[in-house]
Amino acid sequence: MTIENNQATVKAYVAAMNAGDFEALRRLFAADARIEGVTGSASVDEAVIVWRALHGSLNMNLKIEAMACENDTVVVRFLESGRWTAPFLGMTEPTGKSFELVAIEWFELTDGLIHRRWGVRDAASQARQVGFPHAVGPAKPAVGIKVVA
Repeated sequence: MTIENNQATVKAYVAAMNAGDFEALRRLFAADARIEGVTGSASVDEAVIVWRALHGSLNMNLKIEAMACENDTVVVRFLESGRWTAPFLGMTEPTGKSFELVAIEWFELTDGLIHRRWGVRDAASQARQVGFPHAVGPAKPAVGIKVVA
């Protein structure tokens, strides 16, 4: 695939993520895709559990700030924003406060589909902005998500 096609796939990922269109997201990933992120390593089906929580609880939105592409690799710097309005990963008392932070995602594509995706975000800033309670140990991950220490 061309760099332009890979960019289009990643832009479609952002649009589907922002819309909460999880079926469209699934179609952008290879069958054996792996997602690496804040809550650990997962298949797409397992990641969808967390993505649903991000939408239902944190009302997350991604804005592309910069994108770099080389061959089948696309890297994006986002401005991620949202508001904590419902329980999230075991934290049951939403504050209604908003957040804005930097997030970076690295995509490897094969035949126009996302094969691997790594995501990092400033979770500490998010916790301070929305008022997550101080946790002892890691936050409770969604069912099936392996926490990577």
